[in-house]
Amino acid sequence: MDISKIYNELNKKIIAKDVIDLTRALIRIPSHEYVDGREKEVGLFVYDYLKANDIETELIPIIGKRANVYGYIRGNGQGKNLLLNGHLDTVPPFEMNFDPYEGIIENGYILGRGAGDMKGPIAAMLYAMKIINDSGIKLKGDVMFTGVIGEERRSEGTEYLVRSGIKADGAIVGEPSSYEYAIGHRGLESLELVIRGKSAHGGMPHLGINAIEKAAVLIYAIKEQLIPKLNERYSYKMGQSTLNLAVINGGKQTCIVPDEVRIKLDRRYISGESVDSVIAEFNEIINNIKEKDPEFDAEVIRLTDYLEHPPLDTDENAVIVQSVKEAVNYITGKEAGLTNKRGWTDAGLISKMAGIPTIIYGPGNIAFSHTKHEKILIDDLITGVKTYLYSILKFCEIEFDHFSI
Repeated sequence: MDISKIYNELNKKIIAKDVIDLTRALIRIPSHEYVDGREKEVGLFVYDYLKANDIETELIPIIGKRANVYGYIRGNGQGKNLLLNGHLDTVPPFEMNFDPYEGIIENGYILGRGAGDMKGPIAAMLYAMKIINDSGIKLKGDVMFTGVIGEERRSEGTEYLVRSGIKADGAIVGEPSSYEYAIGHRGLESLELVIRGKSAHGGMPHLGINAIEKAAVLIYAIKEQLIPKLNERYSYKMGQSTLNLAVINGGKQTCIVPDEVRIKLDRRYISGESVDSVIAEFNEIINNIKEKDPEFDAEVIRLTDYLEHPPLDTDENAVIVQSVKEAVNYITGKEAGLTNKRGWTDAGLISKMAGIPTIIYGPGNIAFSHTKHEKILIDDLITGVKTYLYSILKFCEIEFDHFSI
């Protein structure tokens, strides 16, 4: 279905100042982990915005004052249903070199914490829904916006979403993507290796078992046995399978033989691997060391007690992927590029746990995310609105006998 003429008419209704003002208003509401209520206030703002624009909306309490906020444009039930997903939280402002919550406009950019990650993309999604709702167009499929809590920590909002049985035919997660799209990223597992020894007086170390020495053996074995295997595992959608030994703690005083060492690590894995296989590889190394050294004592502990953070792996030919690619190509006049250079996102949960084909696409440059100079180019922001608008029309389709602008 050629929807370009309809899109072109709706495109005329986009008012850049309104999009800018909405983005700045979202930025001005702090929503990081050290704010009381965290995402509470920004969630209420989104709820009020949807309600003021006659878009069906609801707040869903998740943890204490923290709530997901949903918005709906209902279709006639004869088309594909689209999920738009964005997280309401941000990282803290850290050492930003300007007021992180003023929403400063400078050199064509909006500056502020969350400008790109991801209050700008959320504003683009909301405004695209407003344009469609105001137009009187009747879609065949539903559009559902989900503003979720907690993505920057443990994804409680999207975890709730998938546990509640969310259904859709396709999803767009609006992380900033620099005009590229992602249909794959690695899974994420945080683990801790605990190596146990036996304490003794530093003057009589032979009476103890030095956990630091044993940890060194384990680290060397990981480097020699596991890292080469990971270097051979690669996906064009997800990139390289990786391991980062991130934090190590052990010992109390120089006069005491250390009886415990703890190593925290970040393990990024691709399709074909799993949490079980990741843990099994560490256990294999540990067991091999134990066979040679009866004093060696170590175990692997998962640091998460919630849903896995699985990989994203969407079929390139999925309708949602083709819809977004067509939108990008039409609006920018350039072929949309595929990227595999992403960290973990809620798209992994939506795709793996809810079984919804999912693509990551959003306005903004990922290179500015989480930095002290976070910002979003206003031109990118407006292009984001246009891309979501076109994608909605393409994916959900229009009831032409009800069509009027």
